[in-house]
Amino acid sequence: MTVVIATQLRSDRLDYLTAMHASLDRQSVPWEAVIAIDGVDPARLPRPLADDPRVRTLALPRPVGAACARNFALNEVRTEYLNWADDDDAFSDGAMALRLGVLESTGVGWCAGYSEDMHPDGTTTLWRCPTPPGRHEAGDVITYWRDPADTIPIGPTTILARTELVRAAPMGGLVQGEDYLAAVGVTCLAPGILLPIPIYRYRKHSGQMTAQESYDTLEAQARQVAFNFGHSLRSASRALQHAVSTAAT
Repeated sequence: MTVVIATQLRSDRLDYLTAMHASLDRQSVPWEAVIAIDGVDPARLPRPLADDPRVRTLALPRPVGAACARNFALNEVRTEYLNWADDDDAFSDGAMALRLGVLESTGVGWCAGYSEDMHPDGTTTLWRCPTPPGRHEAGDVITYWRDPADTIPIGPTTILARTELVRAAPMGGLVQGEDYLAAVGVTCLAPGILLPIPIYRYRKHSGQMTAQESYDTLEAQARQVAFNFGHSLRSASRALQHAVSTAAT
């Protein structure tokens, strides 16, 4: 499996990126990582990552933003499964093995879990997404997002999915909220399973995007785009299934 991370190698996030790498190193199954370096000097990559043969870098010649950088990194993925991640977060121990086992034993397209907020004092708070645990058919997850202002239906970075599925639903071209698009796209296109287990650790700190003053100015519009996309994709898929079923009879 491959973890795709976009980063601008900001000095205040390098320790966090090293911690993300350490969390991968604790996983019990083989993994690779593709680090999309968004228009900055790749020599700033922390030494533990630079020296790890499982970590490959894609150094982009100019800044393109997280969504575009992640999509470019998709071209470099060579494994059957893929997981998005941020450069300031971490995976729970066992996160990869748990979800990989579900994918391989059931044949579903994706497997996700809960996440934990990591606070500056080291404590964590469990975040349960609105989607209930268990198996969900294609298009089910978006039904738990009833209004754009509501909590998103599933944590995007908790999803381990088949690479071909992620390529069919990549990061949208938004300056924020692109991961919402990817999550609802993947879950609308294929069945999957949500585990009631914390998989991902979301770091809370002053430098994160959601803590910036400008974040709220576009959040409502980004959510509306993702919400419309998910519900429209579900409707289009249902209509196509109905047409195929009708034609077959």
